[in-house]
Amino acid sequence: MKANPGGQIDLKAVIGRDRIIEQIWDTLEQQSIRMNAERRIGKTTIIKKLRAEPRKGWAPIYQDLEQYHTASEFAMAVYREVEQFLSLSKRTARRAKNLLESIGGTEVGGVIKFPSFSRETPWKEILSNSIQDLVDERSNPKDRPLFLWDEVPFMLASIKDHEGESVAMEVLDILRGLRQSYDVRMVLTGSIGLHHVISGLKQQNYANSPLNDTLPILVPPLDSESASELAYKLIEGEYIQTEVHQKLAESIADLSDGFPFYIHHIVKALKQSGLEGTSNAAEQLVSRQLLDASDPWELKHYSDRIPVYYGEDNEKAVLGILDGIADRAEAISFNELLAELKGTGVLDDRDRLVDLLRLIEQDHYLSRNNDGYYRFQFPLLQRWWKLSRGL
Repeated sequence: MKANPGGQIDLKAVIGRDRIIEQIWDTLEQQSIRMNAERRIGKTTIIKKLRAEPRKGWAPIYQDLEQYHTASEFAMAVYREVEQFLSLSKRTARRAKNLLESIGGTEVGGVIKFPSFSRETPWKEILSNSIQDLVDERSNPKDRPLFLWDEVPFMLASIKDHEGESVAMEVLDILRGLRQSYDVRMVLTGSIGLHHVISGLKQQNYANSPLNDTLPILVPPLDSESASELAYKLIEGEYIQTEVHQKLAESIADLSDGFPFYIHHIVKALKQSGLEGTSNAAEQLVSRQLLDASDPWELKHYSDRIPVYYGEDNEKAVLGILDGIADRAEAISFNELLAELKGTGVLDDRDRLVDLLRLIEQDHYLSRNNDGYYRFQFPLLQRWWKLSRGL
């Protein structure tokens, strides 16, 4: 197995995800899922594996929604995927096709040439009819449709920016309605937390709970055994010279916090360095990566996204919270953190701190121990944060 940081992973080489994949399939028997995970942890690999190796009785359709910026674009993308899916069994998305023809679409060589779209385009009907066609016309009635949708929050945020909050609200509501009306399941995931999108909409008087019929499933890092197994196979595949193969694999697993992306990076860096494979060499390479101005691990995203996620009004407070927690070895209590923030003039509102900590924890910066004290969830992120912020 070769190190491939950031590249497409061979699905046959995925390690340590069998349990969560089985959990997802079991859950889908009852309800749809929103997949909660930190970036670079492998959630896209998981849903691609769901598509490639479906459990019997399921008909998965995968789409990356990041490229769509309006509700009409989204509806048409779903129509195209449904049409392509049904064409494999020589069937056609009839209701949606008839609707498109009625608003100016023309068929050329069996392919619909789409009309120009505007705000008046009946995207809700296109979306609903496409999914109803899929449910009614699939070749095997026992195969239940499953939409695997990546970057849903990114698309919703883009729709909000381009067409306004009301349209983004409508997209969420109609998807919930479709889940309830038809025998169709959805797995929704993305690198921007859905909670941020919905929180922003609620500030615009959006009172619905469009995801309360979906189960949140957290994608964790690899456990130590699986992370070590991945590191071991990469060390072996890259022919890294080492006298402590297993110990080196365990060290890399620990240094990476179990993130497959970082495991691949560490092994690749070790290979390129020409150093002998030792735990000390791996540690030195991680230190270099964390200090590298070119940011090969894309860690700056963790600070760059703060004004986007939390708003410029909260940026100083969020940075202050994270700085205070990063610069200590032990977890900190809420009251101690509040007193510290008051003392530095960063934040003195108890309720505001409660709300921000909840969001920061949902974004996987922080976690709480059994006493409810706050600490960084991932040691590697804490280590980079201290270096990048000069703490």
